[in-house]
Amino acid sequence: MKRNMRATPEPRFHGEVTEKSHKNMSRIRGKDTSIEVKLRKRLWQKGIRYRKNYKALPGRPDIAITKHKIAIFCDSEFFHGKDWDTLQEKIKNGRNPDYWIAKISRNIERDLIKDKELRSLGWTVLHFWGKEIIKDLDGCVRTIEEAILESSLNSSEEDTLQ
Repeated sequence: MKRNMRATPEPRFHGEVTEKSHKNMSRIRGKDTSIEVKLRKRLWQKGIRYRKNYKALPGRPDIAITKHKIAIFCDSEFFHGKDWDTLQEKIKNGRNPDYWIAKISRNIERDLIKDKELRSLGWTVLHFWGKEIIKDLDGCVRTIEEAILESSLNSSEEDTLQ
């Protein structure tokens, strides 16, 4: 089954990059970020087992609890456009605004597409902002535990009906 996930082409940066910008951008990770690791460690301590960066699913969730069909994404506020209207205004006044606005808009669009695909496959999709994980890790874990409980209740109801 072949899918075209790129409705809009990925923006490319064409211009000069300062050494400082290059150094900062080279340190940004796509997986195993500090917020992902923090959440995963707490889930593991709680006995919740998962797959990380699960390639078999659309969007490659940061954490996939396959037993309960729960896909979890740990999103950075900047790259995934938290408070997008406010952030967009700030970006317009910064360096390379055309590139960043196109990139973050595409990330937001892609997030919506992958969420829809996952839900159509019967998965529960959870997103947590990085600062949310840092400031309220226990609250994030509670949300995941509630999703697991709901999944368990739904599956036992389905078993009863059959």
